[in-house]
Amino acid sequence: MSHAPNGTTVGHVHLRVADLDRAIAFYRDVLGFSVMQRMGTGAAFLSAGGYHHHIGLNTWQSAGATPPPPGHTGLYHTAFLYPDRAALAAVLRRVMDAGIPLDGAADHGVSEAVYLRDPDQNGVELYVDRPCVDWPLNADGTLAMVNARFDLDALLAAHPA
Repeated sequence: MSHAPNGTTVGHVHLRVADLDRAIAFYRDVLGFSVMQRMGTGAAFLSAGGYHHHIGLNTWQSAGATPPPPGHTGLYHTAFLYPDRAALAAVLRRVMDAGIPLDGAADHGVSEAVYLRDPDQNGVELYVDRPCVDWPLNADGTLAMVNARFDLDALLAAHPA
């Protein structure tokens, strides 16, 4: 059995969207990614920290399309790892200020996460990791992730705007 080498990461996600400007507004103005390149009216590439792209958006086969119906295969969610709780609180405020409803929030033991949907109804997770020395483990050393309550009011109170 072969293994991906240490240091391998997920480089980017590329999404089909119905309306490119609407998708850019969400990923740029709400989540805070920067537009690195726009290819006319058909595609755009956004990033954090100057990387070439973490998010690709295109309407090549999906302009004006509707989201897939529930119960079908496809993307469950894209997860964006923020560097610390203050950054997570800041993006959560932008989500709330934009009137975007949350699907939920959870403390997974290894991370704290907020769940929502982008304008095309793709699932989006915004999260921060705990230090790996604090991750919950089973007796055999495997992860013991949980799905506990994540107090968003406490997060926001701990990191005022």
